[in-house]
Formats: sequence, C-alpha cells, structure tokens
Amino acid sequence: MKRGKSNLRAYLTVGLALAAALAIGRTIFGGPANGWETNFERTVIDLDEVISGGVPRDGIPPIDKPVFDPVVSVRGLSDQSPVIALSINGDARAYPLEVMTRHEIANDVVGDVPVAVTFCPLCNSAIVFDRRVEGKALRFGVSGNLRFSDLVMWDDATESWWQQLTGEAIVGDYVGHKLDFVASQLISFGLFRERYPEGKVLRGPLGLYGNNPYRGYDSNPSPFLFAGALDDRLPSMERVLAAQIGETAVAYPFETLRRSPVVNDSIAGLDIVVFWQSGAVSALDQTIIDLSRDVGMALMFDRRLDTGETLTFRVADGRVMDEETGSHWNLFGEAIDGPLAGARLRQLHAFPHFWFAWAAFHPDTIIRDAGSYAGTG
Repeated sequence: MKRGKSNLRAYLTVGLALAAALAIGRTIFGGPANGWETNFERTVIDLDEVISGGVPRDGIPPIDKPVFDPVVSVRGLSDQSPVIALSINGDARAYPLEVMTRHEIANDVVGDVPVAVTFCPLCNSAIVFDRRVEGKALRFGVSGNLRFSDLVMWDDATESWWQQLTGEAIVGDYVGHKLDFVASQLISFGLFRERYPEGKVLRGPLGLYGNNPYRGYDSNPSPFLFAGALDDRLPSMERVLAAQIGETAVAYPFETLRRSPVVNDSIAGLDIVVFWQSGAVSALDQTIIDLSRDVGMALMFDRRLDTGETLTFRVADGRVMDEETGSHWNLFGEAIDGPLAGARLRQLHAFPHFWFAWAAFHPDTIIRDAGSYAGTG
C-alpha cells in the first residue's frame, strides 16, 4: 500500500519540474528513452512528443496476476463506484477505478481471451484490448512515459511502445500493429452487480483502496503534463463519449448527454444510438472516490437489429423505449420487455475520455451538440 501511494505521489510531484523542462524543450530523468532496448529506428511519431512521467518503467505497477472476488461478497464498493466492466464468453469481470488509478494496466485472461484492461487517469480513458499480436499474448506494462498526457504502454516481447488511447504501436519492432478493442463499459458497480450477479470483481493487490490520488484533477482548467495545442471547442476536461466510425471521429459531451440521455444519430452512414444514465461517480474528483460527483455513464450502439430493422429510441416515463415496437431497453442495449424482449444491439467501440486527450489524437473530430443530432430522446 505504501509503495503504491509513494509511486503515485512521485508521479504528481514531478509535474512542476517537468513542465519547466518542457518549456525549454528538453526532458529530465535522463530522457524518456533512457535504459530501453526498443528499436528506435522504427517510429511513426516525433520522439520529442514523448516525455517522462516521472516514474521508471513499471514504477506504477501493472497487475499481472489478478485476483477476483465474487460480486456478491464485495463490500468495499458503493453502488456508484465506477468500474470497467466486460463480459466475454459468459465470463463477466469488473475492474474498479479505485484500483486501476493505481495500476493503470491489468493483464488478464477473460473467457479464454488474453486482454489488457487499461485506464489512463490523466486522460480519463478506460479501454480494453485483446493483447494478442501475431498470435502471441503480450504482457503490457507502464512505460513511465507520456504522449499528450496519455499513457504509453510497453510490451515484454520487443519493448515496443504503444499508445493507450489508440492501441497503436508507435515506436519499436511492432510499429504497424494496432491492438483490437474489446467491448467494455465504464459503469457503476451497482449496475454491474445487477446485470452480472455471477460476476467477479478485481481485488487490488496493495491492500486498502478507495482514495483518489488525483484529487480535483477533473475540475482543473487544464490537463497535467500536456505538451501540445489544446482544442478550445470544448473545455479541456469535459468528458466525452468518443468513437471513430469509418474515417469519421465523433464526440458526444457528457453534459449534453445529461440533457438528452438518448441520442439517435447517423455517422459515416451508420445509424447509431447513444444511451446515457446517471449513477456513476468520478474517480478523479474528491479524495474519497465514493463522495465524488455523479458524472453518469454512456454507451454507443448500432441501431440496426440482426433482422435488418433500424430502430429509433426515446425516453418515455423515465425508461428507454423504441418507437417501432414499444419495447423497453437497458443501458447495455438489451430489450428487457415488450415484443423485442431478448434482442440485443451491437455495442460500438466508443469510450469516455477527457476532451483534450481525444482531440489531441483526433483533431478533426465532429462534436455533436444537442442541435446537431439526427434525432434525440
């Protein structure tokens, strides 16, 4: 427990020194490439964009041998505690953000699929990847480096560097590879427990969790350790549900979704719906995470059923329903009663991020405000 706290405290306290170093165009701690056997001849980025985050490789320790408890036995989380949830081949698991803020990566096998569950606190980016590359399951770690404030991961096979927000190998022998996204949700523990009563919950290896080492971060006017131009179309720390559909990048601000919790839209020829609901707190607000403000949770789906029918959704009496049949739907894109009971929408790979981070990697993003939707609930 003390080791984890000291690592993260170091991560934060070096901020002023690093910012000063950036201002004069240099890095400290020996430079972000110090001590690596990475093939720096292969890169798709300007290496000057990578800075040291102030901790050594795996100084923020990833979880390589995750241990889980049955969801029914977990007592340390509130119904509003945020968790990364995924279910593969009937194997449902939750990774609490109170744990992931202190480890950032969990290498796991879920439903026989090797996955890397990742969370970058500085970007509020929770993403799950299939960690197989060329048929080999890689072990991913925290490089200690950042690019546009985002976690740079490394693999144990070639020491290539990978961008967490995009899943792309940016430096090293694996340049040209991109990890496959795995469908996941950033939701409340209460919702996970309700949907997956037989599910399992990650137990943090350091002991007591529940505190936020980044107190007040998501209400700062500017991000930490960001070296780049900020996109001022939205506040830097605005939460967005963002996706790339075809060649089109799109972002839905959470504050807009709070006002319009069901959004019917069409992006790059694909009819989609975004569902938002309250009930999950920020992991980056108050010192005690469960006392933080409710920021809600959002997911994106293809509106087209397997039958080929495209549905239109709206909110009626506090419940989500489709206009075509009057069936009711939950946040997971599942029809829970009505003529379509048992039907499921296909979840799309859309993830929550802070706006500054998404915009840094997708500068041509379309922002969908309430007036730009094809239809709203």
